[in-house]
Amino acid sequence: MKEFLSSKGVQYREINVAADAKARDEMVAGTGMMAVPTVTDGKEFVVGFDKEKLEKIIH
Repeated sequence: MKEFLSSKGVQYREINVAADAKARDEMVAGTGMMAVPTVTDGKEFVVGFDKEKLEKIIH
């Protein structure tokens, strides 16, 4: 995931949801599940490495 986002020139912030309970709660509230990696642009969530969905939200 890191390599993909970096190769596209996307700036991102990595959050360890195992160590950050607030971030974990926000992720579960937004996606309805607890799975990593999860990527969000603030509006949409992509759970797992779904290249097609990631391409849509970064462009």
